[in-house]
Amino acid sequence: MTTIVMALFIIACVILIGSILLQSGKSAGLSGSIGGGAEQIFGKQKAQSMDAMLDRATKIAASAFIIGALVLVVIQ
Repeated sequence: MTTIVMALFIIACVILIGSILLQSGKSAGLSGSIGGGAEQIFGKQKAQSMDAMLDRATKIAASAFIIGALVLVVIQ
């Protein structure tokens, strides 16, 4: 039982780290003000759908992380 929960916990950790690192920053800074026009015209919808998917993956992985941590504490 502990091995299964630990494996799921590690998978949730890896997914959580990956989804957080792949998300785009909320502020574009100086580079966004200079070259951001083309992204607004051509690539905005694709970026929004990818960000939404990563946001959902982050929420699910964070929930699995918290639940897995609590289950592991109870088992120990």
